[in-house]
Amino acid sequence: MTQVAEIVTFLLAPNVSVKDFVALSQASEAFVRATPGFVHRQLSQGADGRWTDYVIWQDMETAQKVAAVFPKQDFAPALMAAIAPGSEQMRHEKVHWQMKAG
Repeated sequence: MTQVAEIVTFLLAPNVSVKDFVALSQASEAFVRATPGFVHRQLSQGADGRWTDYVIWQDMETAQKVAAVFPKQDFAPALMAAIAPGSEQMRHEKVHWQMKAG
């Protein structure tokens, strides 16, 4: 079984603070953690202001199913409103190699 990386990049909407956006993202934690096939997630911001939400799923089927139902969750409208319209890009990639500490 090949794991899949879901990589979403975006900019924040004007007047959305880092603190507020992280809190909005954390509101999705229970849903993501409870989803069978979830492996790992991290959220980062580059020096250019662009954000990356990086999630590892157990397989492509799971990644695509979650991508379809994620926007329908109760927390989604506020989270999506915090992202600058038109700035988001999502892709799913097969993970061919990974390395962990220790």
